[in-house]
Amino acid sequence: MWNYPETFDVIVVGAGHAGCEAAHAAARMGCRTLLLTMNLDTVGKMSCNPSIGGTAKGQIVREIDALGGLMGKVADETAIHYKMLNRSKGAAVWAPRSQNDKIRYQIVMKKKLEQLPNLLLMQGTIEDLIVEKGKIGGVRSKEGVVFLGRSVLLSSGTFIRGLIHIGDATFSGGRSGDPAAEGLSVQLRKLGFRLGRLKTGTPPRLSRKSLDFSQMEIQWGDEGVRFSFDPSDAPSLPQLPCYLTYTTATTRQIVWDNLHLSPLHSGKIQSLGPRYCLSIESKVVRFADKEEHRIFIEPEGVDTDEMYINGISTSLPFHVQQKMIRTIPGLERGDIMRPAYAIEYDYLESGQLWPTLETKLIEGLFSLGQINGTTGYEEAAGQGIIAGINAALKVQGREPFILKRSDAYIGVMIDELITKELDEPYRMFTSRAEYRLLLRQDNSDRRLRKWGYDLGLIDRERWERVRAKEQTIEEQVDILKRHHRVYEGKSTSLAQLLSRPSLNYKEMQRLFPDLIRDYGEEVNFQIELEIKYEGYIERQRREVARLDGIEHFYISPDFDYSQIPALSAEAREKLLKIKPFSVGQASRLLGVTQADIQILMIALKR
Repeated sequence: MWNYPETFDVIVVGAGHAGCEAAHAAARMGCRTLLLTMNLDTVGKMSCNPSIGGTAKGQIVREIDALGGLMGKVADETAIHYKMLNRSKGAAVWAPRSQNDKIRYQIVMKKKLEQLPNLLLMQGTIEDLIVEKGKIGGVRSKEGVVFLGRSVLLSSGTFIRGLIHIGDATFSGGRSGDPAAEGLSVQLRKLGFRLGRLKTGTPPRLSRKSLDFSQMEIQWGDEGVRFSFDPSDAPSLPQLPCYLTYTTATTRQIVWDNLHLSPLHSGKIQSLGPRYCLSIESKVVRFADKEEHRIFIEPEGVDTDEMYINGISTSLPFHVQQKMIRTIPGLERGDIMRPAYAIEYDYLESGQLWPTLETKLIEGLFSLGQINGTTGYEEAAGQGIIAGINAALKVQGREPFILKRSDAYIGVMIDELITKELDEPYRMFTSRAEYRLLLRQDNSDRRLRKWGYDLGLIDRERWERVRAKEQTIEEQVDILKRHHRVYEGKSTSLAQLLSRPSLNYKEMQRLFPDLIRDYGEEVNFQIELEIKYEGYIERQRREVARLDGIEHFYISPDFDYSQIPALSAEAREKLLKIKPFSVGQASRLLGVTQADIQILMIALKR
């Protein structure tokens, strides 16, 4: 073994979506950072769907951008199709989504990281961690190099003991075409970490020239959708359509006839997969009365023939996949370029991390991304930026940065990852956020950009731009509330008029041009929402203020719950296992009742 002649402030292991955001944040905050990856050609690789965003996920991407992260900017530079989901519903659940050129996404992400002054990218496979007296000291690589560091961030994705399944074929792999990481799992167990096993999967990719798009419904993208709040000089890529088709009764029958060949249903795979991203086998079994399921045909890039077949994830054998595919309208001559597969991997069970994503067992060791039990690029990137920020703050001797549930979707996600016991890969949904009207995708910059500026991730120009925007919104809302006009024979305030479902900001501009100005679509929209949802927004703010007390009622990690005999046995067991950092977190543990919380607060006050 040879010691690399530099000690790093932050070492990030794995350059997936979590690792990229973590390394970027730490380097931007002034820490000398090393980003280690098995293959420098797969930095920021879109291993599954070539898309960014979606319901609740789009909110996370905008929050990452508001804090100063990379994902939103890279997504905008490589987007080939945009959608704003849920437009027919309330603004609280609107969510941007993009299809992306997956190869360009990798190239742009790597280039942005390479340009950072404090960041070194290096190819290497980590064999084990260097731990002394409960504290991280660095890592050792398979290539025979010791890298010393003051903090280490593990973002290993699905690579830890990754096992790929295609029918009867089973082989080791972190994802198709890449080797698994075997050594880390053994060491993590020896260090005392509890590891579980999860499963996820991906659909086949087909050749564009083998498809008949005339039998499908064309799906054009939306205009005016972006992730980043910042202007960009990067040229836009050509916008391409997606297509919609459906499985048939024949598709269903083929799946039924071959269920015994599916590792997911034969018992070969014991671990659970994501409940809301079902394989075609699970769809057929769970919805046995349904003859068809939607299938979206999505391009993987401008210069590739590969098409992503969204909605038909499977682990059936290759020949069954081919037979099944050719029963779908427009895919009758479809040629598989890459087969679908399922993958099992190790993850850290919940309760072993602080809200900073530092592990409770080893000081200076952080865990982020799919190793924490999540699924999805966006969830991984959201954890990445928080872990990178907190690793930098710890090295610099500064206070940690923790987002509450009322601050951001990222705060909701991390709270649930460290509190709830996962039995399936975690996916973010708007329904998980009780304050979703406050946490809209459109106001992420107003909520979070100040923190990004204070942390050094946002420059003064971008912060001043948000301040000016906030002032404009406040001034226009005040004008709407103060000024009255006669409308339909009755004098009423302009705010009351705008709160009517039949009127919007654009119509109000036409009616009252002397008082209502055009500030651009984004600002106009937020002014309108501030008026229309004022009562609901205020109610949620009051609820946040009411619960803020217990969120800031902190608990020492050494607090001994066994000394509180009045606690229920189940509550005591959960509290000892999770060691919540606050009474607020304790109140969300499954099995801890409100009576237990009252008893706990009395004991803490004593």
